[in-house]
Amino acid sequence: MESLALDFAGESGTSAIAVYLLVPDEPVLELALLSGVSWRIAVPWARVALDKSTPVADAVRERRLVWIGTEEERARCYPKMALVLPHAFALAAAPITTGPVVWGGLVLHWPASHPPALSPQERDAVRNVCDGLGLILRQAAESGHRLRAGTEPRTPAPRPVRTAADAEAQAAVGFAERLPDGCCALDVDGRITFITTAAADLLGVGVPELLGARPWEALPWLDTPAAEDRYRSAALSREPTSFTARRPPDHWLSFHLYPDATGISVRVVPAEPAHTADPPRLVHPAPPAEPGRATALYALTHLAVALTEAVGVSDVVDRVADQVLVAFGARALALMTVQDGRLRIIGHRGYSAELMERFDAIPLTSDTPAVRVLTTGIPSFFADFAELKRAYPPAVLQDGMASWAFLPLITTGRPVGSMVLAYDRPHPFAAQERSVLTALAGLIAQALGRAHLYDAEHHLARNLQAGLLPHALPRVPGLEVAARYLPAGHGTGIGGDFYDFIRLDDTTAAAAIGDVQGHNVQAATLMGQVRTAVHATAGAPPGEVLARTNRLLTDLDPGLFTSCAYIALDTDRHRACMATAGHPPPLLRHPDGRTEVLPLTPGLLLGIDPAANYPATEISLPPGAVLALYTDGLVEAPGGDLGDAIHRLADALSRDGAASMEDLADHLIAHTGPSAAQIDDIALLLVRAL
Repeated sequence: MESLALDFAGESGTSAIAVYLLVPDEPVLELALLSGVSWRIAVPWARVALDKSTPVADAVRERRLVWIGTEEERARCYPKMALVLPHAFALAAAPITTGPVVWGGLVLHWPASHPPALSPQERDAVRNVCDGLGLILRQAAESGHRLRAGTEPRTPAPRPVRTAADAEAQAAVGFAERLPDGCCALDVDGRITFITTAAADLLGVGVPELLGARPWEALPWLDTPAAEDRYRSAALSREPTSFTARRPPDHWLSFHLYPDATGISVRVVPAEPAHTADPPRLVHPAPPAEPGRATALYALTHLAVALTEAVGVSDVVDRVADQVLVAFGARALALMTVQDGRLRIIGHRGYSAELMERFDAIPLTSDTPAVRVLTTGIPSFFADFAELKRAYPPAVLQDGMASWAFLPLITTGRPVGSMVLAYDRPHPFAAQERSVLTALAGLIAQALGRAHLYDAEHHLARNLQAGLLPHALPRVPGLEVAARYLPAGHGTGIGGDFYDFIRLDDTTAAAAIGDVQGHNVQAATLMGQVRTAVHATAGAPPGEVLARTNRLLTDLDPGLFTSCAYIALDTDRHRACMATAGHPPPLLRHPDGRTEVLPLTPGLLLGIDPAANYPATEISLPPGAVLALYTDGLVEAPGGDLGDAIHRLADALSRDGAASMEDLADHLIAHTGPSAAQIDDIALLLVRAL
């Protein structure tokens, strides 16, 4: 897989390539292979949920190639990504599949110089490399060694344009040393791999101290958002760029960056003074590497953007775990909130479930780090277990970790919970890192506060919805029925879709399905009124049932319109009579499996014209025939053709050999691929004549 990806990167002129693998039994993509760009830049996208709006998630979920050729297009289609990465580059994302099986996704970056459109030859090349990767992944899975992403992705170095023998390499060093001013080379990860004596003199640090270090980590006065932003811009756009910085006390230096796929060449030259704030004092020797201010701002910005999309508590937990662990190098995380005088664990990553059970629900009266930071509001940092033991003598090492950060989650002065970050090696928490983690905890606390409110409202909405829909479907001799209802993936989880099955007597029954415009409490309330009106007039001819309901709605004048289909069933005569008010047409599967979309004459939506007429159509319903009633959420997709989608559903109904209506309902729901990303409610009602 690695060789194929690197070969393609070299042949296609891409500046970076990333391979994501789908996590088994989890709707998440994990970064498995990364080349051409620093892992530190890609960290926020190490785990990508399939239901989120990112290029690779959209490509995999919708099984299509996603192309973003300009900054303007990226800002329009993926504004949150554009906010975090405001740099010029082109991007393609494509699914990695073999037949119906999806293995993951491929992400490709091109330099900013790439044309705004992807050529047909490039599209074919992307498709071919995805096919090749899919074949490799399928063969690995069939051999019992399915490839999975590791804790960090494999990061092979891009293949160099050329290599040099020892004599040529020494000659290159001599050439660089003879040049005026200074120069150095950064690898893909931003580390200095070569620097001239003149450059080291200009920077004020010896060559040995700089080799292998990132400039903004070895030189505190370079740890500025401007410096790292220009580095990211060069790394992603592959366009030259520059910036000016002041080395204390008053030495101004100009840095000129010249990037390619293997790294960045940097010229360092003296510059005229500029008006900037005083940088921190230069420290010798250089301090140990730690997350710098620019890196911290990058991590905080990305987490803040990610949390704007989080809704419920579980969503917040997932986003925090996805972003924080990799950004700060921690190995485990646990989030806790206060419930009934106890500290309950609401999510964790890197810890076992068995270990979390031991620590779950500890009383707020206990003297533990997680409780103390919550009650005092003061974070605690322990570089090793000895420090933890001194602070809490009864402590016993149970999680196998070596250092910990316990952070209070406080919003608007109110404690929400605690968070623990654990490291598998001793970790000295520098003052700057402590500040960043404390700020991080504040962001998380605010998100959890909103999420708790959302979950409470969502629970209330779901209970209201459940109260308005049938609790159970009545049994009618000669008929087998099944129903499903799925709320939309976003919003309150409440809407206007409804279904009903009404027993009239031993040989007759009625089935109804409808969709009130909107996804709010008003829509649900109107849905309850429509269902009540249909139920009250059931037994009358279908056209009359809809006409009476329509007159009621026009009198109420709710400002919302409703589609509805009503069917009268006669098991003695094996007949069905139906009428529709602007609702998607029912499907009829005949006993021989042939399925048709019933050509009903639709009337107006309910609530528009009190004098509207609803023509009825009568059909035969012999034993073994199946009627499928559904709302448009089952078939409708943004940008898709509704008629084509209905016929695809009819094909699925025709091919399905499920023995029971319950199994058939599950299969049809699964056929549409509903997920947390679905934008409309789904209602489905199946009726089979026996």
